[in-house]
Amino acid sequence: MTATGTAFEVAVHAEATLGEGPTWDPATGRLLWLDILNSRVHTYDPATGRRTLRRTDQHVGAVKPRAGGGLVLNLRDGIGLVDPDDTFRWLHREPVPGRRGNDAAVAPDGSLWAGTMRYDEARGGGTLTRFAGDGTAETVLDDVTVSNGTGWSPDGTLMYYADTPTRRIDVFDVTADGRVTGRRPLAVIEDGAGFPDGLCVDADGCVWTALWDGGAVRRYTPSGDLDRVITLPVPRVTACAFGGPDLTDLYVTTARVGLPAPHPLAGSLLVVPGAGRGVAQPAFAG
Repeated sequence: MTATGTAFEVAVHAEATLGEGPTWDPATGRLLWLDILNSRVHTYDPATGRRTLRRTDQHVGAVKPRAGGGLVLNLRDGIGLVDPDDTFRWLHREPVPGRRGNDAAVAPDGSLWAGTMRYDEARGGGTLTRFAGDGTAETVLDDVTVSNGTGWSPDGTLMYYADTPTRRIDVFDVTADGRVTGRRPLAVIEDGAGFPDGLCVDADGCVWTALWDGGAVRRYTPSGDLDRVITLPVPRVTACAFGGPDLTDLYVTTARVGLPAPHPLAGSLLVVPGAGRGVAQPAFAG
């Protein structure tokens, strides 16, 4: 196992309350990320340093590019679309009092797998739902507490998933029609090391997970062995994704929510240059 403590750089110095969801958009050469509790969608162009900010009308748990341009958003009350002309419309609206959208990911077939959680983090109060491009919804998991990292192996035959309070990264087999079966643990985060939050999968099929209250990003092999740890000075590390023109830079979001004396970098977007080799992510088919 290789441990790295100082390999990171600050991509965007920010004070996001709950920074989350880094996603590389190859069509624009920008990184998408967000601040859930401040209802803000950010972009960052590493080539120019240019940044943009979009405010949403409600808390936003995830943002992903769409195949035809625009964005798909996992919002408090459902799934919203931003069209290429910047207009907003609902794809699927299903408000549930006390619940909001959280992390989401796009599957190899272009469907959006969107998680939810209750604001009070009540056990079993969240879901994981698969949305087709036409808005058709199919519940995948209905006994989730904090639905978080979701990702697929490079060949699309495995899906990885984290329900954060379980401390587990689970793995599923993916069937020919894109469904999942055979849930089992890939790795368990030991007590005192934090909780698995957002994750991504690299070109070697290894799973990188951000550790909430763990101050680190870990990489696990497809067999579940821990083979790399990147330590960071901020305790609340929320998600990670590969970006840049060659998908070799690991972008990491962080949070400052609930910290009485946050580190100066808490809430910033960090980057570990040359951390590995990512896989191009599909855009949402809607």
